[in-house]
Parts: sequence; C-alpha cells; structure tokens
Amino acid sequence: MRMNPILNKNLDGKKVLVIGLGITGVSLVEFLARQKVDIIINDCKDEATLSPILEKLQDIRCQYILGKHPETLKEAGEPDILIPSPGVPLDIPIISEAKLKKIPVIGEIELAYKHMQAPILAITGTNGKTTTTALVGDMVERAEIKTEIVGNIGTAAISKIEYLNQEAYCVMEVSSFQLETIETFRPKSAAVLNITPDHLNRHKSFEKYAQLKFDVFSNQTTKDYAVINADDDTCLQMLEKQEIKSKVILFSRLRELKEGIFLKEGKILIKEKHQDTIVIDRDRILLPGDHNLENAMAAIGLAWSAGVPLKAIRESLEKFKGVEHRIEMVDCIEEVTYINDSKATNPDATEKAVLSVERPIILLAGGMDKKSNFEGLIDKFANRVKHLIVYGETADKLVEDCREKNFYSVTKTKDLEEAVRYAYQISHPGDAVLLSPACASWDMYRNYEERGNHFKRLVSQIKRK
Repeated sequence: MRMNPILNKNLDGKKVLVIGLGITGVSLVEFLARQKVDIIINDCKDEATLSPILEKLQDIRCQYILGKHPETLKEAGEPDILIPSPGVPLDIPIISEAKLKKIPVIGEIELAYKHMQAPILAITGTNGKTTTTALVGDMVERAEIKTEIVGNIGTAAISKIEYLNQEAYCVMEVSSFQLETIETFRPKSAAVLNITPDHLNRHKSFEKYAQLKFDVFSNQTTKDYAVINADDDTCLQMLEKQEIKSKVILFSRLRELKEGIFLKEGKILIKEKHQDTIVIDRDRILLPGDHNLENAMAAIGLAWSAGVPLKAIRESLEKFKGVEHRIEMVDCIEEVTYINDSKATNPDATEKAVLSVERPIILLAGGMDKKSNFEGLIDKFANRVKHLIVYGETADKLVEDCREKNFYSVTKTKDLEEAVRYAYQISHPGDAVLLSPACASWDMYRNYEERGNHFKRLVSQIKRK
C-alpha cells in the first residue's frame, strides 16, 4: 500500500479529527497535542457522560463535537486527516465522504507505526491474541530487552511512542478493526493464530474478515517473518491465495512439518533447514489446554524470529500463568470451581474453554449479538456441559439453537447476576461454573473486563453468604 503524501510530512499545522474518546481516542489526543495540530474531537456520547474524560483533557486546546457524528466534512470543520477509534464503523457518512475525496483515514496503530523506531511483533487472529501477546511480551522481557506490550490488549501504542526506540521491542495485539485502517504498517514479525467467524455484524462476510487478518502481512518484505497456524484451514487457504513476501514460519499441534514448529514425542521442536532445536517438553508448559499449546507455538515463532534466546523462551513457558479473564480460576466454593472466561467473545473461544475444563460444566453464556452461529459450539456440549444458563441480547437465539441441536438443559435469566445465583443453586460438588459468554459484552457492559470483574464480585458474594 502506498502512503498518502500528507502523511509523509510533519503533522504540524494539520487539522485532525479524532473520532471516539475511549482509551485509544484519549491517547491520540494527548499525542496530537504535542504535534502542534488543530484537534477536533468527536464522540457520540454527550458531555455529561464523557465528563471524567473531558476533565482529563481540559488543558488541551481542541474543538469538541459531541452527542453524534457530524454528517459531513464541512460540519466537522474540514479536517485534513481523520483518525477513527477501532470501535467506530467505517461506513458512517463522514468517513465515506473522506474516502471519496481522498482525505486520509488512518487508525491509531498506523500513526504509531509512522512515529516509532522499535521493531513490532504483531499478534492477530480470532482467539488467543491476548494470551499470546502477553506471553511474547514475557519472553522478550525475560531476555532483558526493553519491551512495551500494546494494542488491543488495552494500552494504545501511541501512548508509548517515547519509549519505542531502536533498543526496544513493541509487542502488539492487533484486531481486525485496527487492520481496517492501516496503510504502511509493517511488523518485523507477525502471527495469525487462527481464523473463525467473528464480527460479521461489522465486516459483513467471513471472506472480508479473513482477508483483514492476513492484511497484517501486507507490507512485510523478505526481511520479515509471518507466523501462521498450519492446523487452521482458513489460514492455509489464505496462505495459498495470497502472496506473502516475508519468511513464513508454520506451526502445528497435530502433525510434523518439513520446516516450522511442531510437537514430536511430547516435545516442541523448531525444525529449520540445517538443524532441529528442542524448545521444551509439553508437560513443562504452565498454561493448560490444547489451545494454549497453539498459543505457545505461535509465541515461540515470534520470539525466535526476533532473536530472543532459547533460555528466555523456555523460562517464560515454564512460568507464565496466563491473563486475567481467560480461563481464570476465580474460587472453589463448596467443592464447585468458578472460572472466569469473559474474554471468550465468540463461539470458537468458548468451545476451547469447554474442551479445556475437565469437570461437569454449568456454562454461563450470552451477550451482544454479533451474528454468530452457536450450533458448532453446542455440538461440543456432549458429556461436558450439564446445564447452560443464558442471558443478554443473544439469550433467545442460544435457546433456539440448543433446541435445534436437541440440547434442552437450558435456563434463560435476565442478567449475569441472576445467572450466577441460579448456577450456585443447581451446582453439585465436583462441578465447574464457567463464565464463557461466546458473545461480546457491549449489550450490558463497557467491555469484557468489566463483565469478568462483575462475575468475580458475584462469586465473592456467594462465598460471604
């Protein structure tokens, strides 16, 4: 992709419209304030709702358009550049007009890339991104290399620009929403962990969604690395039809590869043209489950390609405990285990959680409808999920899909609080109560973290009774 000429130059004097005032938007405004630009801020929320954020930005000179998106560029003050936050749909009228008039529409990671010197290790895919990103960051840190872990994991890359020099590494979780607005973004090493249907309410087709994931490789050269899951059919199909200039490192949990990273006789191997390297015994990896074995292999590929010593990689795999809200053990009450997997925002992620829990499961699921199909998930319930408790926007759809699959042990509740209360009532010693929603949180919560924290509070209230 070619860079727009306006972005080749210093930003000083440009009029920049920032759309969305979440974590990304605030970090963008704070960065732009140091660039001597005219800042216009837009958010659909009103002033009262945004008051804590506006207070934080009160010393920054800028113009606000709040309560709705401006319909036209003229209404927004004729900006030179538009920077929408990842959650902002790109088909709103003002963005469509900007694209028509060849006015740059770029995302935060694109802007950050243009201003950083550090090599980027990027992680994308449908599931496992956050765990793998944190694991790669841990590997690099154990090698005593200065590291910033940023992106969709919760910290905007633009907020760490001053630290991202040539001596540092930038480990970045990248979502499909962020990849929609790249132009020249070029990670030194990038991984696609897996691709299953998700966010189809935004991307409209699975084909477009898959292409966005592989766009992480679009600006790489022969000096870069692409780490790809050889067990994922969609990844292999994309690899066949798309020319990737970078060096491809495949990883497989299921089969031995001619070259790449795979499992052999209980050990993870890196097989290169002239040598085989034993990384670690599978049993020594602290993270549980087959899905985390795949995450570990991807992390090994990224860290190895970046020159991280084997000692640091191995130590990380032996000691890294995982991330909050991803198959997180919360408590054991009356011999019932409570597990927080709020990060599971699609059916495939919940399927991985269900397959990793070795107790009879009372599953709590539901949330915002992303036009997902739950039937494949329900197929995995046999001899694992003893009862499903649903809530939220997708509750009725989950009940209907269960009936289609002849799974009738389902209860609909009004919210997560009622779901947890009912799960406690019907549970028996030896069971697991698993919050793994298979849906986004945005119908009731700001994000999956808020949902997961609410679940943990509800569990702690049970314990106090």
